This record gives sequence, C-alpha cells and structure tokens, in this order.
Amino acid sequence: MSNQIKNVAILGSTGSIGTQTLDVIKGNSNLFRAFLLTAHSNADLLISQAIEFVPEYAIICDTGKYLQVKEALAHLPIQVLAGHQSIIDSITHPDIAVVLTAMVGFAGLEPTIAAIKAGKDIALANKETLVVAGEIVTALAKQHDVKILPVDSEHSAIFQCLAGEENNPVEKLIITASGGPFRGRNVDFLANVTREDALKHPNWVMGAKITIDSASLMNKGLEVIEAKWLFDVDADQIEVIVHPQSIIHSMVQFKDGSIKAQMGLPDMKLPIQYALTYPDRIQNDFKRFDFTAYPNLTFEKPDVDTFRNLNLAYMALKQGGNMPCIINAANEIAVAGFLNNKIGFLAMSNLIEECMQQIAFIEKPTLNDYLNTDKETRIFAQNFIQTLPLKAIHY
Repeated sequence: MSNQIKNVAILGSTGSIGTQTLDVIKGNSNLFRAFLLTAHSNADLLISQAIEFVPEYAIICDTGKYLQVKEALAHLPIQVLAGHQSIIDSITHPDIAVVLTAMVGFAGLEPTIAAIKAGKDIALANKETLVVAGEIVTALAKQHDVKILPVDSEHSAIFQCLAGEENNPVEKLIITASGGPFRGRNVDFLANVTREDALKHPNWVMGAKITIDSASLMNKGLEVIEAKWLFDVDADQIEVIVHPQSIIHSMVQFKDGSIKAQMGLPDMKLPIQYALTYPDRIQNDFKRFDFTAYPNLTFEKPDVDTFRNLNLAYMALKQGGNMPCIINAANEIAVAGFLNNKIGFLAMSNLIEECMQQIAFIEKPTLNDYLNTDKETRIFAQNFIQTLPLKAIHY
C-alpha cells in the first residue's frame, strides 16, 4: 500500500459496520484517518467517536441534536454540521479518498451518488443503494471511474473469488445464508414470534434492521438484487443456499464447473479491512479459523414457502424498473412496524406484496422517479399497517 494516509468518510459511524470500521482504522492509524463521521440520531456515541478520532467533520442528521454535538466538541478543531443535506455537501471534500457507506436503508442513496460524482471510491455496506437504483449507480461509477468495493460479507466473498478471473465467464454466484434464528420453523411458529426472538441472530452481531431482514430472508433477497448490479449477472445466475455455520461466505461457479469459495469466521472487520486496503491485504490480529472446530459444514435449500420475502425479491429483480425500490421501501416500513410491535412477523411479507401490486410500476425510472416511488410506497405502507389488527398475520 501507499505510505500516504487514506482519508475515510464513514456514513453511519455509530452503527454496527461504522463502529467496526473505526476499530479497523484504530488498528491501522498509519494507513487510515477517520476524516468524516455521521450519525442519524445517536449523538452521544458520535460525540465520543469524534473526541477519540478528531475527524474534520462530525455530522448529526437529527437537527434537534445539533447543539448538543456542537457544544460537546467546541474545544476540538472539528466542523459540526447537521441534516441530511450536510452529508451530501460534505462528502465531496477533495481530501476524502474513500467513502464507506453504512447508513441504513434508502437514506444512503443520495450521499453515495454525490460521492461517486465527486470521484470517490465507495466501500459499500449500504446494499439498499444498489437495490433501489443499481442501474444508475453502476453507470455513474463507470462514468466517473470509481470503484465500488463491497463490504457485505457475501459480496466481499464473491469479489475475492473473482480476483484474477476477469476473463473467465461466471456460470453461477452462490450466496450463502445462515437461515437466521428461525431456520426450520413453520408458519404456525412464526405467527407468534416477537421482536426479541427475531433479534437473536445465531452467528452475526448486526444492527436491528439487518437482523430482522436476516430472520425474514429479505436480507438475502436484497443481496441477490445487489449482486446482479455488482457483478453484472442475471437473476437466474444467482442461487441462495442456507449454510448455518456461516463459514463459507459465498461461492462462484465458473463455466467449467469449478467452484471457488471464500471462507472465514463470521467477523465483519475482515471484509471492511479488505475494502479499505484493496487490492492489498494487510496483517491483522483477527481470530483465525480452525478447521477442527468446524468438522461439519452443512447446506440446505431455503424454505421460500415459509419465508416468502426471498421469492418476492427475485420477482422484483426479474421485473426490474422501480419494483426493487418498491420492495425496499415497503420492507423498511414493515421492519420498523415489526420492531415497534405494530405488525406481526408474517404480515411483513403481506405488506411488501401489497405494495408491489398497488404502487405504480415504472419501467425506466429516473432518480426522481426512485425518490417519488420511495415516498409513495412508504405512505401506502404506513396506511396499510394502520388497517391491521395488532400482531396481524393476514390481511
């Protein structure tokens, strides 16, 4: 790697990916500097991070908490800003080398586009950016000669498996899924699960939204859509397989039938580090994998009849247009409703399917179309939840 310190902007520094990215930066302060930190509303953690890392910018999206952050950091040479637009404006700073996008959901789209237009490489942990507007984002990245480096463990695994294989046609991408906390459970069981049940992921420590997505298999559905745009493959070239141990993070099958797999312990710091150091690998003190501790690696087909979200995502990908944007917005409202005990676990799929049927389809959407689709879907989904009895299963 170059001896020059790389300035990193972390969008969503107080979330699970953001805090682990700061761990990687802290362990490699000779290589990286946290240049810009943002948080949605966790002012206390943003303040403590800013005091420790002293970035150029600390941005709180919740404008009501601006004075709290401003006053707490007044003794440091940090520009404190507030609001979503401040992120979009600041992300273009000429000294930023790479932008790690770890904001949750649709909110990551516009800052990512602004960063790409400014020529910044993207370490992508916000899968919704490509789910919603993959065609626009990948075209912009090509136009501005920007790298999109995947941070999700599954897409990082595929990215690593494809290294050195640029001229070899891919037959299939195989994305692994842990199966989440409800693997093997039936509809009757899922009718009564609580948010606390769903937040107990067996292998990974993640934020609440992505943990619920994992439990419902929507996370895999979003990853399928993201993989289409990252790796330029068709929907029928992407297979999801349940691998409960979460040791093989994903695989690539080439046209000769050979399969390459990327393996390791379930630790997000490794794909984060690889995205920041690409194409180099650097030494670290992360725990190493021991084959004897995992004598059995197992695989099974996902139960798409019980966990319908995966099939809904495939349907959206095949239809194209603004349909992935619709399912993403509907899912964000559904997950928030479930976490707030306003909707049952199974009703999340009902809500998503209803939005797919009711929101206007646009075959060739513009960025404004995506923004309007997202807004319209959220309003419809919120109204739909109001019509459901508490903990509803069906509509």
